[in-house]
Amino acid sequence: MTSPFIPVNTPLLDGNEAEYLAECVRTGWISSEGPFIKRFEQAMAKAAGRRHGIAVTNGSVALDIAVHALGLAGGSEVIIPTFTIISCAAAIVRAGLVPVGVDCDAATWNMTVEGVEAAITPRTRAIMLVHIYGLPVDLEPIMALARKHDLKVIEDAAEMHGQTYRGAPCGSFGDISTFSFYPNKHVTTGEGGMILTNDDELADRLQGYRNLCFQPQQRFVHEELGWNARMTNLQAALGVAQVERLPRTVELKRRIGRLYDEHLGGLNNIRRPLARTSYADNIYWVYGVVLGDDVPFDAKEAMRRLGEKGIGTRPFFWCMHEQPVLRKMGLMRDESHPNAEYIARRGFYLPSGLGLTDNEIARSAQALKEILA
Repeated sequence: MTSPFIPVNTPLLDGNEAEYLAECVRTGWISSEGPFIKRFEQAMAKAAGRRHGIAVTNGSVALDIAVHALGLAGGSEVIIPTFTIISCAAAIVRAGLVPVGVDCDAATWNMTVEGVEAAITPRTRAIMLVHIYGLPVDLEPIMALARKHDLKVIEDAAEMHGQTYRGAPCGSFGDISTFSFYPNKHVTTGEGGMILTNDDELADRLQGYRNLCFQPQQRFVHEELGWNARMTNLQAALGVAQVERLPRTVELKRRIGRLYDEHLGGLNNIRRPLARTSYADNIYWVYGVVLGDDVPFDAKEAMRRLGEKGIGTRPFFWCMHEQPVLRKMGLMRDESHPNAEYIARRGFYLPSGLGLTDNEIARSAQALKEILA
């Protein structure tokens, strides 16, 4: 291997990040009680079309707190896509609730209204919408179902910074929504997350839960158990700088998607991401591919071969209904979701970070062509 290794993600920190971090150090505001916290919360709430933003330590704990704050009765069922990250199911299980999986659409990789409708039972109390890899869930029909059955809606928009659904920001739907700021996201704080809502009372509860449920009058007397999930001012400073250039970030990601499409357009033995649907254009959080039936090996082998050529990759999510930890708990055992099972085994994504160069995109695409030749 003569060329440098291309990592699956390289963040882009070329805005005001260094200036804002230096301000934190210069002023001594490095903990969770600095001015950048509120600035970041307000900026993300505005970007997502929400009234309240509550910054937390990561996207997984954002889901934990969000689900807990809805106060659903123990044993209630929550519908989730089986094709998602474990954080979604874990938040439900930790709250004493029961995750019920639904299959994904083979083209968009998102949960469908048909799947959600079929999964509703008398025990269903909520739907967790999770937007996957660059295209949002088709929200309108699922939101209509939620209203019809009086179900709470949690919108996991972890990968959707800057994305819209029919012109409305992702993160603006449902009772509560969450974002992640991991380094591979369109907005990063290194680690971090945010919970958003329009409900004033719910926002107050969320503020308490992320701060150990301290009480204003008697700080160390607790009526409820909360989390120490406070974001630091240092992280929020990064976040403010990142949100400032979010529109540019989305354009960069879409350009990466277009370049990959140009390089890989002639390959008939893979499925590429949909560029658009009737309700959204792809923002290519990652550039994923799914191997066709005529490819004689699976995603794991493809990734190994690409690694030998210096190309970083990452597998697609593994289905929730096939997770050993959930099956040991007796959860999701009898579920079968063929679309999700197929893409989990035959899907992976190529280098997709904002710091990716045109040459690295060309090299990654060429390497994929070579291993499929």
